[in-house]
Amino acid sequence: MNRLFLLFFIISFVSCKKEKNSTNEEQRWQQHAKNTEIIRDDFGVPHIYGKTDADAVFGLLYAQCEDDFNRVERNYIWALGRLAEVDGEASLYSDLRANLYMTKKEAIKNYNNSPKWLQELCVAFADGVNFYLKTHPEVQPKLITHFEPWMPMYFSEGSIGGDIERVSTNKIKAFYDKTNDNRVAINDGLIRLNDDEPRGSNGFAISGAKTKSGNAMLLINPHTSFFFRGEVHVVSEEGLNAYGAVTWGQFFVYQGFNEKTGWMHTSTGTDIIDEFEETIVKKGSRTSYKYGDELRPLDSTEVTLKYKSATGFEEKTFITYRSHHGPITHANNGKWVSTALMWSPVKALEQSFTRTKKSNHKEFYEMMDIRTNSSNNTVYADADGTIAYYHGNFIPKRNEKFDYRQPVDGSNPETDWNGLHPLEDNILVLNPPNGWIQNCNSTPFTSAAEYSPKREDYPKYMTSFPENFRGIHAIPLLTKAEDLTLDTLIELAYDTYLPGADLLISGLLDAAQKTPIKTQEAKEAIALLKNWDFRVSESSVGMTLTQFYVNAYFKSGKILNRQIPLLEVFDYMSKTALPAERLEVFQIALDNLEVDFGTWQTPWGAFNRYQRNDGEVVQKFNDAKPSLPIGMVSSFWGALASFGTSFGEHTKRQYGTSGNSFVAVVEFGDKVKAKTMLVGGQSGNPNSPHFDDQTQRYAKGLFKDVAFYRSDVEKRAKATYHPGDKQQ
Repeated sequence: MNRLFLLFFIISFVSCKKEKNSTNEEQRWQQHAKNTEIIRDDFGVPHIYGKTDADAVFGLLYAQCEDDFNRVERNYIWALGRLAEVDGEASLYSDLRANLYMTKKEAIKNYNNSPKWLQELCVAFADGVNFYLKTHPEVQPKLITHFEPWMPMYFSEGSIGGDIERVSTNKIKAFYDKTNDNRVAINDGLIRLNDDEPRGSNGFAISGAKTKSGNAMLLINPHTSFFFRGEVHVVSEEGLNAYGAVTWGQFFVYQGFNEKTGWMHTSTGTDIIDEFEETIVKKGSRTSYKYGDELRPLDSTEVTLKYKSATGFEEKTFITYRSHHGPITHANNGKWVSTALMWSPVKALEQSFTRTKKSNHKEFYEMMDIRTNSSNNTVYADADGTIAYYHGNFIPKRNEKFDYRQPVDGSNPETDWNGLHPLEDNILVLNPPNGWIQNCNSTPFTSAAEYSPKREDYPKYMTSFPENFRGIHAIPLLTKAEDLTLDTLIELAYDTYLPGADLLISGLLDAAQKTPIKTQEAKEAIALLKNWDFRVSESSVGMTLTQFYVNAYFKSGKILNRQIPLLEVFDYMSKTALPAERLEVFQIALDNLEVDFGTWQTPWGAFNRYQRNDGEVVQKFNDAKPSLPIGMVSSFWGALASFGTSFGEHTKRQYGTSGNSFVAVVEFGDKVKAKTMLVGGQSGNPNSPHFDDQTQRYAKGLFKDVAFYRSDVEKRAKATYHPGDKQQ
């Protein structure tokens, strides 16, 4: 009888607790919704106004789900390490990689240890998504039916390719799939955390000395996967007023500006990930690793992952390992390898959110001193006229007698990271006298012309990216620029000259002078290229010839090492290769054009297209379906306005997949002014008018004016509502 009473009491207690939690959650939803207003402008951009930062975050996530819940959920399925439950066994080792760096238990612990203000934002994040799902029962999640406040710990910065994606899943599989070789006794305790088309970005900061108004300007031009971010404006009565691009599912503006400051991220060449070869020692049931004169126990834990199969769901269990350097990710010649990278989700979220509320460079510098913006450089401008460039942010101190480009001996304590470089040691450009700063994922040592940092003043591991064609393109344009306005800054950022094409075709034309040309069509094509100005447009036949020429070279097998810097590859094709070889490859290109399009005289826009058929994350391109000609080209060629492409399964044409996606030009002063461009449109729903309403503008390079101030937003308002209102 007592047992029955106890069981009844436990069931009643748990049921009451769940009901109370549900009631508390719904009460929060209603309060947030009451305190939050969303105004959609004529392009569908959501302007979210909240009483508190948490209200604004609630509204921001609700609005994101309205625009593209599919991508919001997808990002968290990936980040949480649950992709195989949707995509099947092929994604199992992506999921294992996520669990190597943080388990669910660790994520909850990080959330519980975060500051109260950050916890409130994380709760508001979850509430915004869950309220959307509650009020939109027609939306069926693929996997996550209830979002939790600890989930942002997995997804704490908005970079297109987070640090963890540099860790090879193929190597993880090769190591952890050998269950007979690597399963050893589990030591006590869980893993303890100490707390990659050439994508990139262009960031230009312009001082008032080179602008017509005398105000500083900023170009924000991330080259990301198409539809990777939405355009938002989020405001609260607690000082938040940020406009820009948000990575789906995150509660901070990643690339953008407020009334006083603007920030733009480019991928950094700073060494932020290192591999440590561990010396493993097995004694009986214990597995240790050598560190100096001691043996340390290897942390291990059991991880069970689910994956979708033809018959439902199956599970696979792994024993994962970790040294103090990081998780064991693979093996090199019998040595187990730990991969160390920045994993400090609480501080990373703090930095990502507080970045959006800074009013001047002093405050911005203090925020940068958190030093968890690991994979990025930052280009900055503000209303005081300050322009700046931070090369990297999270930079571990290392012993320079070791070459960290290769795995180092983890048993030698001298190879350990020795904390982080203080911010003042990092590469920084501040208000250079030339009046401009540029970074195009290239070397920082040309970022401000003669006022650039000097290579010899910094450790080699602080930078690895060489100069590239985009940097070569940008520097003379910025040097000559005067009296810039937002419109002329756009013109500069869309300049059509291609230094890579200039180098490559000049080498081909030189070969044509030294070696007989064998076919009439080659003679005619060479004649056309002699008159080409190396600028890209929809009508350019020269661009089509150049693209097919380089494609033929890469397929020929004559370039044996594709890993060397691109400038060196182009030097080979244009200068080192024998003239006869260049003409031979060019003839192959002409033959390929004849096969695919019936003539070598094919305009660029007939081959280079934009197509978006549906709201799926990965588009299936089809030459038979409608598409638009695009007069842009890949950043590979030094194009500042980038249009990265891929082919469909059976297509002759190539279609845009990355490059210019969200682009903004911003002018600071007494009032901020800005213009933006978003590929396609704000919504991922093909039935929405904002699915493709910016497509033609994108193709023509026509930017829209930003409505930043409330009075301007209201003039352009097409819908005004609170989250949950029935009309939405």
